[in-house]
Amino acid sequence: MQASPQFRPGRGAQINTANPYHNLRYDELPDAEDELRTEFIPTYPKTILNKITSPDLGNGYGLNPYQGCEHGCVYCFARTTHTYWGYSAGLDFEQKVLYKATAPGLLRKTLLKKSYEPMPIMLSGNTDAYQPAERTMKITRQCLEVLQDLRHPVGLITKNSLIVRDIDILEEMAKDNLVHACLSITTLDEDVRRMLEPRTSSIAQRFKAVEALSSAGIPVTVNIAPVIPGLTDHELFGIAQRAREAGARRIGYSIVRLNDDIGTIFTNWVHQAYPDRANRILNRIRDCRGGELGEKRFGVRHRGEGEIAEMIGRQYKLAKRLHFPEGEFEWPAYDFSGFELRRKPQLSLF
Repeated sequence: MQASPQFRPGRGAQINTANPYHNLRYDELPDAEDELRTEFIPTYPKTILNKITSPDLGNGYGLNPYQGCEHGCVYCFARTTHTYWGYSAGLDFEQKVLYKATAPGLLRKTLLKKSYEPMPIMLSGNTDAYQPAERTMKITRQCLEVLQDLRHPVGLITKNSLIVRDIDILEEMAKDNLVHACLSITTLDEDVRRMLEPRTSSIAQRFKAVEALSSAGIPVTVNIAPVIPGLTDHELFGIAQRAREAGARRIGYSIVRLNDDIGTIFTNWVHQAYPDRANRILNRIRDCRGGELGEKRFGVRHRGEGEIAEMIGRQYKLAKRLHFPEGEFEWPAYDFSGFELRRKPQLSLF
């Protein structure tokens, strides 16, 4: 399989789609040198926690230190949120990354408010909290320091092995049932990974991160996501086995969904990355999505429907039964008791 000569490595999206909220149109791509350059833009939010309302995800909050993501995963559901900031869901999503340097202080103030309703916080609910910028900016680490100090539970989901940098914090939080971690792994094929999600950590690095976290007593899930029919669906058993060997306690999965502009971006990408089987991949995705590439219905969007989706679901259940049998692994519930005590006003002696 050879990618199209027009395929430009180093980024996931190969185009900039139009922003639906204004009249700007992109007639030309940036040249190769500019395309590989990332612009980091400060932003100053008034609030930092987003309440999760999806019945598919349960109750909690999302905390996003960054908007946009240099990882460049071409299928990323968060791409469309970049249009709210006036940018494209395509290359702009990867090239124009907004960062929230004030997030740690804002988080502390929010958690100490009397009106705050304690629920699990997810880092991140949208873009990756451990994307490359975090290596120097350390906003995620500072947020973890606040959460550790206030003894507030947090979940982390990432495709970057940089998470192991913070094991010193996470290990201590895990002792008090304050943290869960999740590594997303899409494929075992590095050639596929480099085109599909070009600036993520390698697969080997991610499994090493699972092993390191697990060895430190941190509960880890491997999320096999997204499963892309016709491209990665045959790897489900292999990923599950590697996850077990690395020490993960759970696995999960979801089938790719390409809502709105993401469908256009992915279609353009797959015809350039895999021209010999692009139509097969797209048709198999449509088979899981009622003839469409996207899906927004709760209860259906993660698992899909139809024969191919059912086959993937059966494979997942078998892989789970083989490698993660029911009851074998403990999954500790979050403990909010320390947070409640920590934020309780101290009584005056006078």
